[in-house]
Order: sequence, then structure tokens, then C-alpha cells
Amino acid sequence: MDGFRELVRAEGARLYRDLPWRRTRDPYIVWLSEVMLQQTQVARVETRMPAWLERFPNIEILAEAPTADVLAAWQGMGYNRRALALQRAAREIVEQHGGVFPHEARALEALPGIGPATAQGIRSFAFDLPGAYLETNVRTVFLHHFFPDVPGVPDRELVPLVRAACPAVYATDGDSETCAEGYATPFDAEDTPRAWYYALLDYGARLKKEVPNPSRRSATYARQSRFEGSRRQKRAEVVRILLDAKAAGEADMGTAAVHMALNTVERAAGRPAVDEALVASILCDLEREGFCARSCHAGDGACDEDRWAIA
Repeated sequence: MDGFRELVRAEGARLYRDLPWRRTRDPYIVWLSEVMLQQTQVARVETRMPAWLERFPNIEILAEAPTADVLAAWQGMGYNRRALALQRAAREIVEQHGGVFPHEARALEALPGIGPATAQGIRSFAFDLPGAYLETNVRTVFLHHFFPDVPGVPDRELVPLVRAACPAVYATDGDSETCAEGYATPFDAEDTPRAWYYALLDYGARLKKEVPNPSRRSATYARQSRFEGSRRQKRAEVVRILLDAKAAGEADMGTAAVHMALNTVERAAGRPAVDEALVASILCDLEREGFCARSCHAGDGACDEDRWAIA
């Protein structure tokens, strides 16, 4: 393990990427980077994060913002659910933690949209706390070095190794120091969880360019399904249509109008038109998930059309 750790540290120093979110320990910015990077290229996050932080510079402002503003700022980043989860988690941090970002894994994982990997990313990069941060590039490194040519490796076999390789932190009682149990003994004062995982991320990113992607040998590996023409793509377009309507001053849109607008997009992209039942189903899903709200247009005293607006 010591030889492996020395190699990763050396490669990390050689390949280090000076990224904006690495120049801070602000847990809000660290958290935002972790969420944005889940399905988005690093270069795109570098260009998009400044605009987000200008609009929502802290957790309190994000928590108080209209949901439509949050979704509008997220457009182009993919997976609109993540924007909703960001705001919901921000509201919980403000309401339940007094605006102070928690640092314990259990408290972080209790927040909307934060799983074990994101929680440990926040713990490592904002608070320099040890733990098993099992992210794609980290997984790549461990599969490459510890499981060469082994297919279908489950995360349960990786987690103990990732934990054991992470440098510990020391606790002092004034007279002595004790090392956190179950972690690697640090080589020096620079060997911290934050520095260690940055090294793993940068080394893993390079490995994927130099060897056949080791992550494909993970039991968790799944090729991303095609986006264009999928229900996910149409969901994203419906959200954008409702956002555009709100920006244009329209209070809401009827199902038929949303259907017509979506088919305009589909035909322009060379895709076949969709039927209104699919659009109604998507709108119902979006309502259930908190993206939009439904109202009813009454004609002659009876409800004759559902109308929709971003929540």
C-alpha cells in the first residue's frame, strides 16, 4: 500500500489540475462542483460555475430563490432533478442546521441528492476528513492497480482498499497525537485526505486516456443510454418550454400548447412528432417531482383543460 500511495502522490503532483473549486474550502462551492461534475465535463463546469455563483453566491440565497430561477440557471447542465435537489438541500441546511454545512457523513447523506460519494467529497475537500471517496476516477485507479483484468468487480471489494489508502487525520490531547483508526499513516504534513483524493482524481483522469478504461470492469459500470429522442430528452424540453413561457410573461400553458411546442422542437430536430398522451404523462411526472404546478382552466363552470407552470 505504501508503494501504491507513493506512486499516486507522485503522479498527482505531476498531473495536478488547478481548478477553481480547488482554491477554496467553502463547502457550498465544493458541493456544487461535486454535483456539477457528476455528468458534465470539467471544462463545461469551469465555464458554468461562475454564472451560477454570481446568481446564487451562498446557500441562503439559493434556498430563498424561486425554483424557476434555479432551473433556468441549470439549463444545459443536464439532469434537472439535480438542480431541484440542490435547492431542497440548501433549504434543509438553512432550516435544520442554521445555514452551517454539516460535516458528518450521516448528516450529509440525509440531505436531498447527497449520496455516499458526494458526502465524502465534501468531507475530504472542504473539511479534510478521511473516508472512502469512491468516484469514477478513483474507481479507475484502484481497478487498474489492484484488479487488473478482473471483470465485474463490486464496490464492496473496492471500498476497504479506498479507505485503507486514505491518509488519516491526527487528534491531539495536548500531550500526544493519535491517528484515526483504519486509515493510512500520513507520510508528511502535506499528505491529507484533500490532497490525496485530488491526486487520485487527476491520476485516474489520465489513466483513462492511456489504457482501456478500467471502470468498464466495475460491476457498477453501465453505458449511458442514448439521450436524443429519449423520454429524458423530451422531459428536458418540456421543462425548457415552461421556463421560456414564464420568462415571456405567460402565467401558465395548457397541455395542448405544451404538446404543440414540443412537436415544433421534435420536427426541427428531424424526429417524429409525439402524441399528446406522452406529453400529459411527462407533465404529470414533472408535477409529482416538484418541477411544475397544475391548475385548471374553467370553461362554462367546468374544468376543460389542465394548465401548467414551473413551480
